Amino acid sequence: MSILFTFLSFVVIVVFLIEYRERKKKSQENLNSQQNVHEPIEEKVNVDVNANRPLNCCGAHLVCEKELEINPITEIVYYDDEELDDYKGIHSDQYSKQQVQQFSEVFYTLKENDVSGWLRSLQARGIELPDQLKDEALMIVRELRK
Repeated sequence: MSILFTFLSFVVIVVFLIEYRERKKKSQENLNSQQNVHEPIEEKVNVDVNANRPLNCCGAHLVCEKELEINPITEIVYYDDEELDDYKGIHSDQYSKQQVQQFSEVFYTLKENDVSGWLRSLQARGIELPDQLKDEALMIVRELRK
């Protein structure tokens, strides 16, 4: 009887977690469709990948370095974020609150599928992602790779 109760409890918890994840995904999709979602702009610029690779890691190396080895960046895709070009060369821990807010506005309106492309675009442009956004960005990319 105790084993049956434990098994049924486990099944209920698993079903609950699956349902929770699906609802969260649908909620995010609805939110993205209602918001002004940043879409990639088809403006592309040729770039030499090795010339723009920063000496210090951008903090997204778990994404960027693997992606560069597999799919070298030959062009930059802007995600309606041209204003971030002003931050080229600034270290990831040196951004002001206002500057972090500019990155956040772009980041939180991206579709999850666009996050890794956006990170690669930032790296190719010599722009480091602020420390405050790195963990969440990498979490999204890792989740999408599963």
